[in-house]
Amino acid sequence: MEERFPITKHSPGESPPPLDESRVRAMRLVTRERLTSRGLTCVADDATLVVSELITNAIVHSGGRQIRLTLDVCDGVLCIRVHDGMPGPRPTAQCPGNDDEHGRGLVLVQEIARNRQGGWGVSDDGATTWCELSLVAC
Repeated sequence: MEERFPITKHSPGESPPPLDESRVRAMRLVTRERLTSRGLTCVADDATLVVSELITNAIVHSGGRQIRLTLDVCDGVLCIRVHDGMPGPRPTAQCPGNDDEHGRGLVLVQEIARNRQGGWGVSDDGATTWCELSLVAC
C-alpha cells in the first residue's frame, strides 16, 4: 500500500495548519482499514500508532511539501515507511521530562517495535523513517 499527500510548506517545528493535522487521522484510518481487510487485525493497533507518530513527525519537523506512507508485508514482517523528501538530521528517540508535552513519539515507536520483535530507524539522508513489526505472533 502506498499513500501520498501534500502538506503545507512551513518551517520545521512550526505548528502545521489544521488540514495537515487532519492527514494524520486520515492515514490512521487508511492503515487500520488496509490491515484489517488483509486479515492483519492483530497488528492494526500497533501499526496505527506507529503511523500516527511517524506522519506527525514528518509533518511537524520536515519542512517538506509531500509525504509518502508505504506499508509492505514481506517474510512475516510489516514494514512501515514514511518519506518526507527532505534530507536532514536523523531523528532520535528522546527521553522527555515528566512535564514535557512533546517528545515521546519515537520512544513509543521504539517500544512498539521492540515488543513486536522488530526495529525502527531512519534512512542515511534522514528523509525516510521506517518501522518493522513482526507478524509471527499474529
